[in-house]
Amino acid sequence: MKKDRAKDDGEAAGIATRRGFLLGAGGAIAGAGLTGGAAVAAAPATAPRLEPFHGRHQAGIVTPQQSHSYFLAFDLTSGKRDDLVRLLRDWTAAAARMAGGETAAILNKDADAAPLDSGEALDLAPARLTLTVGFGAGLFAKDGKDRYGLAAQRPEALIDLPRFNGDQLVEARTGGDLSLQACAEDPQVAFHAARQLARLAYGVAEVRWAQSGFLSSSRDGGTPRNLMGFKDGTQVPENIEEAVWVGSEGPAWMRNGSYLVARRIRISLEHWDRTELSFQEEVVGRHKYSGAPLGKKDEKDALDLDRTDADGNPVIPETAHVRLAAAASNGGAQIFRRGYSYNDGVSFTAERWPPWRQGMMYDSGLFFIAYQRDPRRGFVPIFEKMSKLDMMNQYVTHVGGGLFACPGGTAEGEFIGQRLFDSV
Repeated sequence: MKKDRAKDDGEAAGIATRRGFLLGAGGAIAGAGLTGGAAVAAAPATAPRLEPFHGRHQAGIVTPQQSHSYFLAFDLTSGKRDDLVRLLRDWTAAAARMAGGETAAILNKDADAAPLDSGEALDLAPARLTLTVGFGAGLFAKDGKDRYGLAAQRPEALIDLPRFNGDQLVEARTGGDLSLQACAEDPQVAFHAARQLARLAYGVAEVRWAQSGFLSSSRDGGTPRNLMGFKDGTQVPENIEEAVWVGSEGPAWMRNGSYLVARRIRISLEHWDRTELSFQEEVVGRHKYSGAPLGKKDEKDALDLDRTDADGNPVIPETAHVRLAAAASNGGAQIFRRGYSYNDGVSFTAERWPPWRQGMMYDSGLFFIAYQRDPRRGFVPIFEKMSKLDMMNQYVTHVGGGLFACPGGTAEGEFIGQRLFDSV
């Protein structure tokens, strides 16, 4: 009876949680005594940096971007609706705990059972962890089957993305029935969280593909740079509410949610690094070091796409990346970018351009993540033009990704996507 009561009481019985480790950090410092002959003063415990899990919107969409990410796409393997609901309940409970600085579940002390948390984040701060869940088209119907009775609830905006010019999508890195984006200031915290939710999915869903990412932190706190060396993320929508969040035009369960487009974009860094600075700047449409639009001085200066030089040519070339991506060039279409660089070592590749070399090259690039109110009026029209005209296409190749519907946020007591299941 005593042993059972300890299991049930959890923390009250002395079973450690991640928050317990964190809150005890101040005492550990005070008890350290002398280090290197110098006294270590007792330091008050500082509140861990937390991002709220519950709210009107899911965290991790417009949350100030963290420095590391780990993204997973899953295929559902169980055809039972109850299994799917249970998974989403379990994910919600574990995600809320981990975002709050706790372990994924109260730790068990039974030596004959597997730990309920893998433990590698026990002594780490929450690091502003956010977890964002999305639903792919396969959640609603797959191979012509309405597995969960949800086919009629598929939003019109959750389209099958068209094949764009130059796409070389690898099937094993494309699509998925569920998506999970974990972001944190510590890569181990992000991976730990994704790993715990993946484990909870055993028997219901399996990982289809994964992608880790990182974001640079500039010394002056300014816009981070991508692997091409350019500042990335200068342009943001003027009206986030209008550009990102689904309103009354969408189904009730998607209101206050957003549509996520993810694209794994491989960059031929070797080719790029042999390109003259002047041409790099023409490709992007900005000065490399300042981030300013061509012909201007400051990063935040307006593009002013109508500017011409003494010969009447556009200062920002017609095929420059920033021109083609600008809302003014796309009938006002806007997306909210939240991309990360990635480096997955080296792999064999064959160039798409002369001299058609083959060999080992960096498997590196940009894990492009964009949130929008409707991909039919956001990513699709923007990239349809860019895929055909962007000068940057000679350096980049889209090799994977997907489109996911990220429902609105959850209130206390709700699970992620509950309003979808309550609607049928």
